[in-house]
Amino acid sequence: MALAARSLFALFLAVVAGFAVPAAATSASMVGVNYGRVADNIPPPEKVPSIVASIGVGRVRIYDADPHVLHAFANTGIEVIVTLPDRCLPSMAADPNEALVWVRANIQPYLPATKIAAVMVGNEILNNANDTDYALARSLVPTMENIHSALASLSLDGTVAVTTSHSLSVLAVPSYPPSAAVFRSELLPFIRPLIDFHARTDSPFFINAYPYFAYVKDSSQVALEYARLDPGAPSITDPGSGLCYTNLLHAQIDAVYHAIAAARGESAKRVMVWVSETGWPSAGDPNEIGATPENAGKYNSNLIRLVATNKGTPLMPGTPLRAYIFALFNENQKPGPTSERNYGLFKADGTPAYHLDIAVPLQNDPPSGEGSDEGSNDGSTLVPVGGSSGYFGFSSATGLRSHWQRKMKFLLAFAVLAVVVSN
Repeated sequence: MALAARSLFALFLAVVAGFAVPAAATSASMVGVNYGRVADNIPPPEKVPSIVASIGVGRVRIYDADPHVLHAFANTGIEVIVTLPDRCLPSMAADPNEALVWVRANIQPYLPATKIAAVMVGNEILNNANDTDYALARSLVPTMENIHSALASLSLDGTVAVTTSHSLSVLAVPSYPPSAAVFRSELLPFIRPLIDFHARTDSPFFINAYPYFAYVKDSSQVALEYARLDPGAPSITDPGSGLCYTNLLHAQIDAVYHAIAAARGESAKRVMVWVSETGWPSAGDPNEIGATPENAGKYNSNLIRLVATNKGTPLMPGTPLRAYIFALFNENQKPGPTSERNYGLFKADGTPAYHLDIAVPLQNDPPSGEGSDEGSNDGSTLVPVGGSSGYFGFSSATGLRSHWQRKMKFLLAFAVLAVVVSN
């Protein structure tokens, strides 16, 4: 019996070790990247995971739920955010069963091999120029609620979060200084219940924030170094809060925090603001000043270093900055000015568009519970960088609590069994 007890105790320790907190992520893996595919000349999905891993990035966001892409990221350890297209919102808001059907078809079959971390419901819905009657805006929160309920019914709400993204034009003009920022009054009927949803589910409020746009619009007032996140750039003090800002991205994020607080008060304190898109173009039209490989490389390198400090903004120093770079590839079919086709970290042939001044380890520990010998679908071997650090811990508070409660109940039962056997 003593031998059996020792064996059980050894197994118990092994189980506890398996529940340990994963190793911290490397600096690059703590950043996500947007994998857009508005192009006819970029690498096929099965080649993309190795390209993402080559720069140490551990998370991607896609603008749909394409099965080829989801299969490509299986067993790579790279987290994925999928997107529900805008066109699906009105019908899904009206029919919870449609949301369940969508989740069963587009999320459930790929888990856990593909690490789907969240569903992004639409993109910039509240800024959609074609939504003149606010039909999409009215559908946003009901759709998010139905997707969340569908995930909960399949016991996936503790694994996959539900969120959406916004451009900074949801803020009233002017939005400077950050402490004076508020949401546009006509959007408040849609934003207030959205804030409540985020507070209840502990999902992040995502914004697409581009300091580049502010620099191009008024380069005489916005210093390049301040927009580019350069260390040592001249700081600006918010006269309303007294807080000092050393880069424009922090100021933009804090403007949203202030707007959320103004819109919802106490419940807003539970809501985190994360960056779903940010980047800098490496080429542009003659009037798009600053769109150069040098500036793009410096901005994204500075962004990665800023995120790697694991610190927050001046207003929210205890809430670490989280951001996704836009974009993975230059996309040759995107409409608009030349800059729109030149945001990629990589050219269409998979070679770097410019130099990133970051250190990417040659080898890293794989995420907890995953083997480093997992292969990508292109036949190469990927060693996931940084692991499942909890950096994009999208799971709702309820999901996380139930997750750990289940583990603790198991450990307690195991301990009791060990005592019984030893006696």
